[in-house]
Amino acid sequence: MLLRSLIPVLSTALFLPSAHAASDWWNKEWTQRQPVTLDAKEAGDAGTATVLVRLHTGNFQFESARDDGGDIRFIAEDGKTVLPYQIEKYDGLMQEAYAWVKVPAVKAGAPVKFSLYYGNSKAAAETAAAYDADTALVYHFAEHGTAAVDATANKNNAGNAGVVSEGALIGAGLRLAGGEPVAVPNSPTLEWKANQALTWSAWVKPAALRPGAVVFSREGFRLLLDQGVPVVESNGTRSSSGGAPLVAGAWSHLAFVAEGATIKLYVNGTIAGTLGAGLPASNAPLLIGGLAAAAPNTERFNGELDELEISTVARPEGWLKLAALGQGTTEAASKLLVVGEMEGSEGGGKESEVAKQLGLFGDIAKNMQFDGWIAIGVCAIMIAAGWTVAVKKFFYLNSIQKGSREFLKQWKQLSSDLTAIDHTDADSVGSLGGQTDAKTQSHVKRSPLYHIYHIGSEEIRHRITRDKTRTQGLSGRSIEAIRASLDAGLVHENHRLTKGLVFLTMSIAGGPYVGLLGTVVGVMMTFAVIARSGEVDVNSIAPGIASALLATVVGLVVAIPALFIYSYLNSKIKDNMGTMQVFIDEFIAKMAEFYPPAGENSPHAPSAATQAQVNAHPLPKALEPV
Repeated sequence: MLLRSLIPVLSTALFLPSAHAASDWWNKEWTQRQPVTLDAKEAGDAGTATVLVRLHTGNFQFESARDDGGDIRFIAEDGKTVLPYQIEKYDGLMQEAYAWVKVPAVKAGAPVKFSLYYGNSKAAAETAAAYDADTALVYHFAEHGTAAVDATANKNNAGNAGVVSEGALIGAGLRLAGGEPVAVPNSPTLEWKANQALTWSAWVKPAALRPGAVVFSREGFRLLLDQGVPVVESNGTRSSSGGAPLVAGAWSHLAFVAEGATIKLYVNGTIAGTLGAGLPASNAPLLIGGLAAAAPNTERFNGELDELEISTVARPEGWLKLAALGQGTTEAASKLLVVGEMEGSEGGGKESEVAKQLGLFGDIAKNMQFDGWIAIGVCAIMIAAGWTVAVKKFFYLNSIQKGSREFLKQWKQLSSDLTAIDHTDADSVGSLGGQTDAKTQSHVKRSPLYHIYHIGSEEIRHRITRDKTRTQGLSGRSIEAIRASLDAGLVHENHRLTKGLVFLTMSIAGGPYVGLLGTVVGVMMTFAVIARSGEVDVNSIAPGIASALLATVVGLVVAIPALFIYSYLNSKIKDNMGTMQVFIDEFIAKMAEFYPPAGENSPHAPSAATQAQVNAHPLPKALEPV
């Protein structure tokens, strides 16, 4: 249909140029791109890290991507290397997504730049190893009703399901309310050797600050919150507890790094305690939220947990600081990783807001019923007819305005002596008594004033040549007859000026009604389908109602521009009609002055050329007055 063909054209026309050339585009099948910049100057050197990219309405166009986000790709700054990534959550309806992207060599003094590509409806979703080989386990806790699934390739899945906490820090999380801890079976990648290197990090949100609350444990090892203060114990040896307590009901990033005979505690990327002992050797299950059996001065953790990650190396402080800043929701997180504005693949254009809205119109048009397309088709015919008339009338009025301007200049000189025109000579009349050249005449002939002047000159010629004894003037009756002829000419010129404007008035009056008819019929059909199927929900009603309302929108698009155009053209036509009326009055006055009735003195006698022409061409005998 016409609207379907127009929307892509309009959308393409609304793309603005950008600094990126089309030559550096990764793959032309992906139509959209957004630059991403990771500036780790506040975190420090982190090495290879997996960073969180939060997508929302403020930095991502969900309408341009697939409904499941399967077309999302992350490309390195070289424009060729595909960065491994995983999508934890993608909700096109709520317009929220979380993607984990593996970026190499994160340094404090060198921002990492890469690109987010999407806009390929045929692309299939991909899964890749978004974590390095030193990452033993990652839990996003995004599962519902099942045990936590390891996001790494190690498949260290939990042995039992926990309670899901909707709306945690990053998507869903794990809710611990003092019940059975979540157990993680041992595996070769999780087995501990004495004093081995290890990094443990997670986001914790204690519901209350209790003594001896065990967050994580393994045989011979505990990570606790003692009145909210993080503490680690290894083989009965407890770390220093000089750090500040966590805030109840608030998310904090908690981590410990073991390396040799030292374990360091970190809160929000800052060191908070030290233990002069290493990890114990163990192949027992890992427990999240408590101990395997009750122990004195301890209790199970009550609160929420999110993004648990265990690595078999000692991560640098910059890595921990990067996780604490980048995964949080503070202003620092928004500055750490910035998603830039969208660019289009055709020459690197950037989509404007208008183009986005046009894209929505295209989606709505896909659900349009046949009756709606009939209404839109009628409106399209109105637009074509009305705008064709408007364009032609605009150029026509401009041309006659120029001609009238030139004619009035010549008339100003000619009106001082109307008898200078030889009314019996067409060349004399056409050149306004020999005042205008051929080029000027070509402009003047377009003017309706020139046409009326011709009518008046012909009437004068007819009367002064009818009787040689009447060349001295015109009677009052003749002047009234000439005025009647000029008024008739005015009516004809008015018809010429207003010809075709009826198509604009039809668009103004009929467009909204045609669109409304399409909307009413579309809504009626939508409810008829609902009544037949018996299914009533927003997803079944909304597309039909939206497409039905599109007919009214198109009707208004027909009428509103037509109203403004008609008002403008009508004012120009009225100006021309007023000018012609004034000219007729002036022409009659000048004619009465220069051709007075017999017996009255004329300020100017008929020109010698006019008198000679009259004498040379007497009227036939049958036409002589009685």
